Amino acid sequence: MDRTFAALSDPTRRALLARLGDREGLSVSELAQPFSMSLPAIMKHLDVLSDAGLITREKTGRTVACRLTAQPMEQAMEWLNRYQRFWSDALDRLAAFVEEDPWPPSPALPSKAPSAMPNSPRGPASHSRAGSARRPKKSTPRGSTRKS
Repeated sequence: MDRTFAALSDPTRRALLARLGDREGLSVSELAQPFSMSLPAIMKHLDVLSDAGLITREKTGRTVACRLTAQPMEQAMEWLNRYQRFWSDALDRLAAFVEEDPWPPSPALPSKAPSAMPNSPRGPASHSRAGSARRPKKSTPRGSTRKS
């Protein structure tokens, strides 16, 4: 399954699989036609897809035709579906919890004024934090950290 996900991580390889999904049994040159890369580069991508078991290649004369293979993708889908069910169940439980505890609280309940709450940003600062106001972090641009 690691090879399947590694092969699917590249957009060119996903596009090659999509083309094979649209038309079964395309030749390597037909697959390479819409891409702006060399035929050897396409061949390397096809090697990765073949090593992952996502495609098979058949040579007839001088023509090599590629076809999709379903098994590795089915295994990946089973793995993903297991986690999809987990997250769907977790999100359903969260939705049920939120629906049973309405927000904001009903006006019949007494509420505290914001200034009376000790850790409220609007309330008075505690003595230990009086001198340390929170400031947004400064971000630095990405790039080389090497000094010259």
